[in-house]
This record gives sequence, structure tokens and C-alpha cells, in this order.
Amino acid sequence: METALENLSKEDLIKVISSRDQVLAERDEKIEYLESQLAMYKRMQFGQKRERFEADANQLSLPFEAPAEAAEEQQQEIHQKIEYVRKRANHKGRAKLPQHLPVVEIEIHPEGDLSEMVCIGKEITEELECEPARFYINRYIRYKYAAKNGEGVKIAELPERVIDKGIPGAGLLAMILSGKYMDHLPLYRQKQIFARENIQIPSSTIEGWTKEALLKLQPLYDQLIFETKSGGYLQVDETPIKVLDSDKKGAAHQGYYWVYHAPLDQTVLFDYSPTRSDKAVWPMLDSFRGYLQTDGYAVYEKYGRKKEVTHLACWAHARREFERAWDNDSPRAQKALLMIQALYSVEREAREANLTPDQIKELRLGKSLPVINELGKWIFQEIKSTLPKSQIGKAMAYAYVRWDALSAYLYDGSLHIDNNLVENAIRPVALGRKNYLFAGSHEAAQRAAMIYSFFAICKKHEVNPFHWLKHTLQNIMTINHKNLRELFPQNYKNIIDKSNM
Repeated sequence: METALENLSKEDLIKVISSRDQVLAERDEKIEYLESQLAMYKRMQFGQKRERFEADANQLSLPFEAPAEAAEEQQQEIHQKIEYVRKRANHKGRAKLPQHLPVVEIEIHPEGDLSEMVCIGKEITEELECEPARFYINRYIRYKYAAKNGEGVKIAELPERVIDKGIPGAGLLAMILSGKYMDHLPLYRQKQIFARENIQIPSSTIEGWTKEALLKLQPLYDQLIFETKSGGYLQVDETPIKVLDSDKKGAAHQGYYWVYHAPLDQTVLFDYSPTRSDKAVWPMLDSFRGYLQTDGYAVYEKYGRKKEVTHLACWAHARREFERAWDNDSPRAQKALLMIQALYSVEREAREANLTPDQIKELRLGKSLPVINELGKWIFQEIKSTLPKSQIGKAMAYAYVRWDALSAYLYDGSLHIDNNLVENAIRPVALGRKNYLFAGSHEAAQRAAMIYSFFAICKKHEVNPFHWLKHTLQNIMTINHKNLRELFPQNYKNIIDKSNM
């Protein structure tokens, strides 16, 4: 090899050396990347699971050099906080029992002869009690009347039933559906609950009831789709769901729930698709106009580039990228995380002060905009000297290419800094996966999307899902289609208030 190098010309020798240097540089970059990945996975496995960033206790916050007076004030504040924590707070006492519950009074008198005694008062002790679900039978007795002249017979009409000629009432169906999709109880476990009450119902029957009840909600779900598409602000995310309907024998198909959250109306829409391609969101987003807030998935980027759409990125996802880069480059990762933390401090201030959208916009322009400008200039300078494949390089690139979308929430005080609200709506699906593992078919997955949508809205509007569903199943077959939206969960409280007047 040495002889071969000796025979090379100066130009060829330079090329060989340059090639070797390039190989060594690529190798070093790959090693650094693999080490950062290993550190990240170790931290994911053994470190804290929360996303909230906490700076190093030994690291000064920005600015890095604080004046002596400020440092003294900080030490005094820390001392006061420590003293406060050391003092045990007074116990607030037993929690009050809910006032809306019915009360059963049980009077207890002293034992023995009380004829020579006078009652001078009483002491009241309360306890919270419950009864298991109570099953009963509705027996409709319809009387027949015959005309005296023999010209006809009248019989009382049977009320509209959820399942024609079926035995389950609306309350039972509501319990089954809320049990499965809200409390994550698979149907076989609910069958066991029935059996404990000596009610024997075949699994196939319960499954049939579930399907029929969900189909009754289809018109209401169609109305929800229409109103969600016409909203001007949507947050979108997706989550996987296993489906047994697969081309491969013994394997489950990987389907997806696409979740649309309308922050202004606080409505949620789940939609199922067998694929994660752009075709899955086309029915919802093709005609959408307004603000679209998503993570960095390429499908969303495509729709975000439409003329009628203003694409909003998610600061929570940008923060996660820098958090992953902590082991790769902690000084720069911490600097970015501290500035992102400052942005969230502004959001917390607005939330605690209960500001209007106009006031939020003014606050953001005054406090958030300078931070965003500073962070943007810093990333623009630092990315030039950062290895693209390193974790810190990926974090900077993620923010850099989406900078306009990350800054767009400043346009309107009604917009959110991140996509966390739609991620919160997805969590029941994740819990459900751990219990019933998969959907039986693509059709079953789509039917489940309907009830997930309505239960998510119930949660947002603090509506009891069982009560809402029972009411809806009782009325959806007879309500005028023009008034169908009255059955939305967000309108349920108004209906109950009117009925109690």
C-alpha cells in the first residue's frame, strides 16, 4: 500500500487523503448519533416520564450572570419557599359529600326506657353509600278498545324502541356502551357482571346490541362531521388501532383513528381509516379553510400549504425534540428549552388571568414575540455549525423548517400554542387498546369512532356520558332532523335545565 501511495501524483494523493478524512468524519458523526440515541433510549427507559422541563439546579437561568442584588433576592425567596414547605399545612378536614345525591335518613334512638327523658337535640353523621347497578324489566301493557258499533279497535302505541323487537332498553344499552368505550370494560367482562346478577345473555347477543345501538347514532355523527368540517380552526392528530380484518392470516391490520378537535366549539371528531396516507384525511381537509394545527407529519404539511389554510405547528413537539437532544448537547438543548419554557409561562399567565382573545394577543406580542425572535435568530446561527444527523441538529432542523408555522399562533388570541388538547382526546383510545386490544373489523372500528367522538365531547363539557347516551337513544328516532344537533352532548345540560323548570 505504501508503494502504491508513493507512486501517486500530488493531486491523486490529496484526493485519497480527502476521501479518508470524509470517511472518518462520517464514521465519527455516526458514532455520535448512535451514542445520543443510546442515551435517549436509556433516559426513556429509566428517566422521568414527564415532559415538563426543569433546568439543572446548578445551572443559572437566563441571563447567565445575574446582579448581586437579584441573586440575594433569589436566595431570600428560596429560603422562604423552603420554610413554607417545611411547615405542615393545616388539614382541611373531611371532604363534603355531594349535595345532589338523594338522602336516606336513618333515625337511631338510645336503647332502654326513654319515657322519663326529654330529647334535647341530635347529632348527625353522614356516610356515602352505593348500590350495584339495578336491573329491572319495563313491562308495557297496552290496552285495546273496541268501538261499540263494532267499526274498529284502538290500541295504545308502543313507544319508539332503540332495537325493534329487541329486549334491551336505552339505559341498558347506554350502560354497555359507556362501560366499553368510557370505562374500557370489554364485553366479555360485562357479560360476567350480568351473570353475577343471574342474567344470562350470550356474547353474540351483547355484540349485536352494541352494533345496533351504534348504528342509531349514525345520523348524529354525520351532522357532527358536517359541522366539524365547516369550523375555522382544527387541531388534528392520529393514533393506531389494530383491526382483525387483515389480508394476512393470523395477523391484525394496522388502522388509524384520525382525531379532529375544534377548540372554539370544544368538539371532537374521531374518524377511522385503514391507512395513514393523505387519502385518509382528504374527506375532512380537502375543503377545509382556516387554521390547521398539527405535528410535523408530512400528510398535514401537504394540506397546510393550501392557499385557504394557515398552518400552525405545535410547540410541544418542538420542545420534545430538544428534550431528546439533552444527552447529545445539553448546553444548547437547555438554552432552547428555557426559551420555550418562557413561551409557556406567558400562556399560563393568560390562562390564570382569564384574558380575552384580544388581551391574549396583546400579551403574546409584548412577551412571546421577543422570545420567539431571539430563539429564531439563535437557531439560524447555531444550525450552521451543527451536524444534521445529530439529535440537536434534528431538533433545530425541526423548528427551523417550521418556524413560520410555530410563530403563527401569535396571529390570534383564540389560537393555542400546541396540539395538546387533541392529544388529550386520544388518550381513551390508548387505554381501550390495553383492554380490548383490537377492533373486530374495519366497520366495527368506524362505529367505535362515533362513540369515541361523543364521549370525548361529554368529557370536555362535563356531561355524564351514560345520562346523555340514554337520553339520545330514547329520542334520536323521533326527533325532527332539523333539530338533530340538539342531541349533541354540549346541548344536553340545556335540555335538562328546561325539563326541570
